[in-house]
Amino acid sequence: MITVHHLERSRSQRVLWLLEELGLEYELKRYPRDPKTLFAPPSLREVHPLGKSPIVVDGDITVAESGAILEYLIERHGSGRFAPAPGTPERLRYNYWLHYAEGSVMPLLLMGLVAERIRSAPAPFFVRPVTRNIAHRLARGYVAPQLDRHLDYVERELAGRTWLVGDELTAADIQMSYPVEAVASRGGLGTRPNLTRFLEAIRARPAYRRALDRGGPVNLPV
Repeated sequence: MITVHHLERSRSQRVLWLLEELGLEYELKRYPRDPKTLFAPPSLREVHPLGKSPIVVDGDITVAESGAILEYLIERHGSGRFAPAPGTPERLRYNYWLHYAEGSVMPLLLMGLVAERIRSAPAPFFVRPVTRNIAHRLARGYVAPQLDRHLDYVERELAGRTWLVGDELTAADIQMSYPVEAVASRGGLGTRPNLTRFLEAIRARPAYRRALDRGGPVNLPV
């Protein structure tokens, strides 16, 4: 039996979605976030030294990091589904988007979250203008324009496509779903019809809805 150590409102939603698409049985162990810090509880360190989610335990194998988990599940339980054949141009594109999600988009979203936390954090009155100015310059001067550039890029890449790789859903789409949901929850998709259609296609998947039913909502925090 596969066990998923699932932190609420986190990247592990993607793991639940893939498991539902694969039709695999799994046990879900849910962990709440600290209401003040939004961090994972210390109990997750008993499963993995970093105490982060998602973590999947499959027999005597423990896998962390959402991308590594998706690759593991595809290789071990996919039976050729949700990934193009190795050595094909489609596989190269698949690998790119699988890693782009965490390597390019998520760092920007995390920086935006940090800037917002700095801006709203309590501070002495004589320091507050300085911290807020730093946060504002980070968010508006760097994060926002960079994120727009990346969203415009993904928008173009989705032109004429339902999914990022070929005509069928792959684990690359599943990996990209979390940052797209995170942006959408903040109203950041703007007038990008291809990204909007992509998100609608994601939300229309019965397996995606089942994953939400089991794991809870994905919006906030990053």
